[in-house]
Amino acid sequence: MSVTGRPSSQDPALETAFGAPVHQLYATAEVPGAPPALRRALELRSFLVLAEEQVARVRDRVHAATDPGHHQDTLSADALRMDAEWLQAALEARAGYRTALDSLLRTMPRPPAAGAGKAQFNQPRITMALPPAAPALRSVQGGAGTGRPSR
Repeated sequence: MSVTGRPSSQDPALETAFGAPVHQLYATAEVPGAPPALRRALELRSFLVLAEEQVARVRDRVHAATDPGHHQDTLSADALRMDAEWLQAALEARAGYRTALDSLLRTMPRPPAAGAGKAQFNQPRITMALPPAAPALRSVQGGAGTGRPSR
């Protein structure tokens, strides 16, 4: 199964930000002209899915090794130390991907809301006829060209 079918902790935030389920977002991202922010967000989501899977695998391995029903002779401090390092690396990667995805979702431009393409104003229109235009003022004799009457 690819990462597109696996859940991540950020799926609800992605679905809210882009207004569609994650599986539809992956289909939309493949269409030419898809928003770059969507492609980046899904790429980060894919990395996050892998990091979260690594965290779960190491956690499950530690739980299995320390299970009360597990034989203590097989318990190894070196193996647990290595698992702790793996867990730390996976948790740091997960935190980094979550931070990057949160930042992208916070700073990307919001898509226009449905029906928001055209502004609708509910103001009454003024339908009043304008008075006829006044005749242009003519310059007085002798003051031609200056726009002032001569004295």
